[in-house]
Amino acid sequence: MHYMLPRKRAGEGEVVEGESENDNNNINDVTVSPPTKKHRISTTAAADLTADKKSVTTGDNSSNYSNTFVIEPSVMAPRDANHNDIDEDLHSRQLAVYGRETMRRLFASNILISGMQGLGAEIAKNLILAGVKSVTLHDEGVVEMWDLSSSFVFSENDVGKNRALASLQKLQELNNAVVISTLTTTLTKQKLSDFQAVVFTDISLEKSLEYNDYCHNHQPPISFIKTEVRGLFGTVFCDFGPKFTVFDVDGEEPHTGIIASISNDNPALVSCVDDERLEFEDGNLVVFSEIQGMKELNDGKPRKIKSVRPYSFTLEEDTTNFGTYVKGGIVTQVKQPKVLNFKPLRAALKDPGDFLLSDFSKFDRPPLLHIAFQALNRFICEFGRFPVARSEEDAQKFISIAGNINECLGEGGLEDINPKLLTHFAFGARAVLNPMAAMFGGIVGQEVVKACSGKFHPLFQFFYFDSVESLPVEPLDPIDFKPLNSRYDAQISVFGSKLQKNLEDAKVFIVGSGALGCEFLKNVALMGVSCGSQGKLTITDDDVIEKSNLSRQFLFQDWNIGQAKSTVAASAAVSINPQLKIEALQNRVGPETECVFNDDFWENLTVVINALDNVNARLYVDQRCLYFQKPLLESGTLGAKCNTQMVIPHLTENYGASRDPTEKQAPMCTVHSFPHNIDHCLTWARSEFEGLLEKTPAEVNAYLSNPSEYATAMRNAADAQAKDNLERILQCLEQEKCETFQDCVTWARLRFEDYFVNRVKQLTFTFPEDATTSTGAPFWSAPKRFPRPLQFSTTDPSHLQFIMAASILRAETFGIPVPDWVKNTKMLAKAVEKVIVPDFQPKEGVNIETDEKATSLSTGSVDDAAVINELLLKLEHCRNNLPSGFRMKPIQFEKDDDTNYHMDLIAGLANMRARNYSIPEVDKLKAKFIAGRIIPAIATSTAMATGLVCLELYKVLDGAHKVEDYRNTFANLALPLFSMAEPVPPKVMKHRDMSWTVWDRWILRGNPTVRELIQWLKDKGLNAYSISYGSCLLFNNMFPRHKERLDKKVVDVAREIAKEDLPPYRSHLDVVVACEDDEDNDINIPQISVYYR
Repeated sequence: MHYMLPRKRAGEGEVVEGESENDNNNINDVTVSPPTKKHRISTTAAADLTADKKSVTTGDNSSNYSNTFVIEPSVMAPRDANHNDIDEDLHSRQLAVYGRETMRRLFASNILISGMQGLGAEIAKNLILAGVKSVTLHDEGVVEMWDLSSSFVFSENDVGKNRALASLQKLQELNNAVVISTLTTTLTKQKLSDFQAVVFTDISLEKSLEYNDYCHNHQPPISFIKTEVRGLFGTVFCDFGPKFTVFDVDGEEPHTGIIASISNDNPALVSCVDDERLEFEDGNLVVFSEIQGMKELNDGKPRKIKSVRPYSFTLEEDTTNFGTYVKGGIVTQVKQPKVLNFKPLRAALKDPGDFLLSDFSKFDRPPLLHIAFQALNRFICEFGRFPVARSEEDAQKFISIAGNINECLGEGGLEDINPKLLTHFAFGARAVLNPMAAMFGGIVGQEVVKACSGKFHPLFQFFYFDSVESLPVEPLDPIDFKPLNSRYDAQISVFGSKLQKNLEDAKVFIVGSGALGCEFLKNVALMGVSCGSQGKLTITDDDVIEKSNLSRQFLFQDWNIGQAKSTVAASAAVSINPQLKIEALQNRVGPETECVFNDDFWENLTVVINALDNVNARLYVDQRCLYFQKPLLESGTLGAKCNTQMVIPHLTENYGASRDPTEKQAPMCTVHSFPHNIDHCLTWARSEFEGLLEKTPAEVNAYLSNPSEYATAMRNAADAQAKDNLERILQCLEQEKCETFQDCVTWARLRFEDYFVNRVKQLTFTFPEDATTSTGAPFWSAPKRFPRPLQFSTTDPSHLQFIMAASILRAETFGIPVPDWVKNTKMLAKAVEKVIVPDFQPKEGVNIETDEKATSLSTGSVDDAAVINELLLKLEHCRNNLPSGFRMKPIQFEKDDDTNYHMDLIAGLANMRARNYSIPEVDKLKAKFIAGRIIPAIATSTAMATGLVCLELYKVLDGAHKVEDYRNTFANLALPLFSMAEPVPPKVMKHRDMSWTVWDRWILRGNPTVRELIQWLKDKGLNAYSISYGSCLLFNNMFPRHKERLDKKVVDVAREIAKEDLPPYRSHLDVVVACEDDEDNDINIPQISVYYR
């Protein structure tokens, strides 16, 4: 394919290299500066930035590298240089996870990352994408060929250069608003005081203790993280100081409940409506509001609860002398800060406390790895090097050191130090593997965010992990691990060249190139997947790059906005590893593209990796992998949570075998007339937006494009929906037709009156505040909230904001120019005051739906046909008065453009309605999250998920692993929680001496007849009585006429009954056969593929 390689960023500064005395990579005071024209940063802001930037200067050093290197933010920065102003377009998905306050704390944080091999680069990437204030990269070593299989920032041209300097440019491209600098000489303790958090990825234990003591005792404490990945083993240690405050331990919204009753007791029993189960726990603190009667509880004082049940709890308070509860009330959880007392590393090594477990089948592993990492440090100190890969001699030395450390623990030592595991540890100790770096880069990146913000519970304090199950099953000759002087040598030292060849020759299909897809592409490129002569990677995504993608989809830059995701991602992956054989497509994967992704395509694949964001697409790919018996590696993220699922032919159940429960939808009557939370208001607002600005203009155009055909279709339908469509078209083209912008203002003002005044008056007229149900119970009882009409005022900014957004969008649908004065508050108010608002009188007998099971608010009647004819006559007359060629412009909702007024209108609609019902209002950003159905997303959980999946990819491409070797994972980085388990095996069905699972597909070749197919099954002891193809019944022995089909070819019967040609790319058809055994018991057999050519 032809790649669009990333161009030089417009306006980007030049790299100027100073003169050097020799060619040994000397760089003197290299700076990348922004250009001098077209500044978008104020003089004050620019001065602040200059003062904030890192300029690291140290004493004389023998290194050939300069010790000063700064990249200043470019004027093309994706957000303003003022770190308090959050670019909501860029960071919307991250804001949905962290909130504004956490983001502001991040924007003020300076981070040091020491050790720029693969792990350091991954941590830096995640923090730069998150948008911290500055990142300083420290490394005194140089790039080796060995580093290329773990770090996406290095190329072969960087070999011999300082690692920090070689990392700088690529990391800066991720986010020009972050100040990135380097330190290439020895790090002093005093330098650590410049940072809020410091991360060390490649440092001796002795230096760690020295630095950690300084950080722990510093005022304020400096958050200290030590992390390593050694082959298939990894560790993290966190120390955030003696009194670290966590402001939000889990990141979840406070739970709420709607009160139904409160007793006058000691303790008091509080019952809630059974609309939703309570999520409270014993010991939670809660506050009460909006209670009528027992007003003493409305004082905002947090109160402790206990005995929590699904719809009730006990309040630890005497309410005997309180007022009697009448109605109403909301109870809301109060989230409490938590103070953690971290131990310094020196004390924690001796008394580590409880280890954070990830895999309960390895509950005894963390204490052993605690010893192993100390033993590795001692080995390096003693011998000045890592253990040599596959050296039995070095492994024995390492085991001996570990044994000595264990003996020194006395009674606290381990009974068994597992020499086999320690041998694996020693064999791979020098290698940094990309999947391990990606996984730990996500974990550590999240810990840094916690350290800087107090958002989410930190890791306390040690975490150890291994994936020895990823090693090849078959024993290999030691020569297979010999270095080849290639970029994959580190990986070969762990897995051997045989598995490396499997990786390179794999034919891989990655579905999606968003956040997960970008990470997967980076990982597989570094691993060498599909980089051999026989290999091929196909990636597809039908989406284009948007600004909001840039905060986590790191292969994209701001100049790529509007380009195809798959094409840009593929070219970026090739720049990481030029040997990658990749084809980028822009096709959606589904039934409609089976001509592209045909049988040959699927049959030639080695493995499929899903990087999708919706369940339906996942289910389709799952069915394809099931059908063609291909491994599917599945993963997904939601904010700080992530999960992975391995779908392995014949070993595990498929993705579709288990489904999450469907999300509960609010009843239609609740959304339209009885909302009781802001979600209901926003659901209604989006529905109204789409009805007014998209569906109605589209219906108008459908009618105007072919009036006679449209009229015929409406007469044939003759139902309530047809009548509703015609009424809306007529209203739009006659009563509410707009010709000037003043008409649009009038329309917006009358809409306000209709929505927030007249409809409320009608509702409360039909159901007064004292109304009762047929059983005599109060109609307006919880969760219903009694509404009050609004009084429009031009002095209320929210009212005018609604009018402005509504009139601008109405003008857009009619093609009316928008005047500049609409954004002037006084002039807009004058235009609104010109509008004559008619008085409203409620009507008797208006039907308002109250049935929660109703799915439609309009019902048909016998008079619909007559009304439709009358409406069509009026429309015909109206059409004749329109200008020739008149068409409206339907507006499709777009949440990620803050200049288009879409979210202004939806937030306005929702908040005015919330005001009607005394529901707390929300700002535009919160409205965007809910109405735009934005999925919270951050780079850290994405990186972790893809790292875990790629550890499983080693197993898949080895091809000899059992189900107990694979791992499915659920993780929540906010808690943090890691839960790994073996996949569930598929359900086995049996008949006689045969057995099969969902993975099996029976194949019958030779273009058989129906009779031959039935006999083929008869030979297996199965009596076929019905054969179907899709929705077509090909044969059933109950129908005498079907016997005529017995001697016809199955394919011919299918063509005849289905009345369609079979696709030319298909050589078989799949039939479902219903069978019984000889005792007339139904037997569910696999799908049968009948080959006809």
